[in-house]
Amino acid sequence: MRRRGLSLALAGLCATGAGAFAQEDAASFYRGKTVTIVVGSSAGGGYDLYGRLISRHMSKHLPGAPTFVVSNMPGAGGNVAAAHIANVAPKDGTAIGAIFMGAVVEPLFSATKRATHHPTRFHYIGSANTDYYVCIVRGDAPVKTFADALQTELVLGASAGGASTRDFALLLKNVLGAKFKIVAGYPGTREINLAIEKGEVQGGCGQSWSSVAAIYKQAFAEGRLKALVQEDSAGYPELNKQGVPLARSFAKTDEQKRILDLVYSQTAFSRPYVVAWETPQARVAALRKAFMDTMADADLVAEAAKMQVDADPVSGEELQRKVEEIFATPADIVEKARKAIE
Repeated sequence: MRRRGLSLALAGLCATGAGAFAQEDAASFYRGKTVTIVVGSSAGGGYDLYGRLISRHMSKHLPGAPTFVVSNMPGAGGNVAAAHIANVAPKDGTAIGAIFMGAVVEPLFSATKRATHHPTRFHYIGSANTDYYVCIVRGDAPVKTFADALQTELVLGASAGGASTRDFALLLKNVLGAKFKIVAGYPGTREINLAIEKGEVQGGCGQSWSSVAAIYKQAFAEGRLKALVQEDSAGYPELNKQGVPLARSFAKTDEQKRILDLVYSQTAFSRPYVVAWETPQARVAALRKAFMDTMADADLVAEAAKMQVDADPVSGEELQRKVEEIFATPADIVEKARKAIE
């Protein structure tokens, strides 16, 4: 027993020493460096909003206190940014990708096979929040409820395949029979929402409620915009209280519910931050710790509250596990979900 106690004590000291060494190594590496957060959307959208928020606070939590900058790289539903992180950007921990959740699950749900990168070949640093997605419409749209959308055509703006704005709209069209006319090709949610404001389109799906509610607070208060339906398995408590229905409540079969739930499971890592697979493990660990410390930072929490966005992070370790789980989903369920968003 004494020998076992001594062994455990020595193991603890070694672990402590290893952790201290990793922090020291990270500090010596990051000191004087610049870390770039590559946001996979255009400026002004929800992903950009979070990326810039994090960049303003993360330096003080990462050993060495490097400078943080943000670069926007929209395209292909976040896959342009993902490919850049995997193939072009430095693989030393100085380039972080803020990619779309759709880019993470694309190999499961899309026939597109990208030779440039695969979601399981990233280190996940964390997710800025667990988000809830909705379809929004103009107040003067001919569709007032989601039940109306099953009977009356609604014109929606969307990004490219792989983005929630396109895939979630197509999912409701193909699984539940929503009468959606989807106009794809917008760079990001900012452009989609500008198109909604101008009347080019009547609404959009796959919208982050935390972002759109913050950016268009006045428009929702005045009735110029409204949440039509929630694209989530459980729903956001505030929207549940307001009576905004879940899309899955319109499913007619258990199979339809399973398909919807599988696609919506990706919202658990709604704003993932990644680094290249080749990034040294000590720096991955330092970045993961710094990310979670940043999201708990009192200044960031206060700024997020002022901006009216959620700071509800998921750790990098948890994201890595969730990605592995979702890619282990039985093939028959995956195939049915894939067909639903083709």
